[in-house]
Amino acid sequence: MNSSKLKAEICKIESADYGQARKIQHELAKKINLSDDFSNINRIAGLDVGFEHNNSMAVGAVVILSFPDLDLIEKRLSRRKVKFPYVPGFLSFREIPVLLQAYQKIRNKPDLVICDGQGIAHPRRFGLACHLGVLLDLPAIGAGKSRLVGRYQEPSLEKGACSPLVHNHKIVGSAVRSRSGTKPLFVSPGHKISINSAIAWTLNCCPKYRIPETTRQAHKLVSG
Repeated sequence: MNSSKLKAEICKIESADYGQARKIQHELAKKINLSDDFSNINRIAGLDVGFEHNNSMAVGAVVILSFPDLDLIEKRLSRRKVKFPYVPGFLSFREIPVLLQAYQKIRNKPDLVICDGQGIAHPRRFGLACHLGVLLDLPAIGAGKSRLVGRYQEPSLEKGACSPLVHNHKIVGSAVRSRSGTKPLFVSPGHKISINSAIAWTLNCCPKYRIPETTRQAHKLVSG
């Protein structure tokens, strides 16, 4: 999606009410591709959002890391007034505008996106990673620190252990032990990637810490 279309999408998202937001989710969810639709992954984006001034201002960070070295190539930050209220299941409508604004500044476009949020592990199968993936037409993964929907069995304690995350009798992601002895991440595909590949790429980006280096770097940028 080109820059002008992304700007139009930002305006559409920010002007939506609950009913319109739900309609947007259902319409865009039809475009999700849960097969591996990518080849070489050389650059990976990490995205995160923080809030300032009593949550009235969103701060969006996008970082680009090389793969497999996970060296920081580029970082961009944007601020934007929050126009959509905090409603579980619709958080992408608060975060997408400022993230797209930051993403438009990026010169080294990524081959894969990992965000701190959900993919299809969402009540309407359309979390933040799905929204970003469809709009940017990129493979996208949600690697959330907490669970939004679904049931799972606690995976064993070693790094790489995982167990299916099941919602309404369907596997929508996985509880993944990204570091031995820590709480699992909740990984789900967003777009152009399968569940198994989403798990593998998340683990590829967790050489030291519980959260992927991509989103860890983005969080540092937001917090700094």
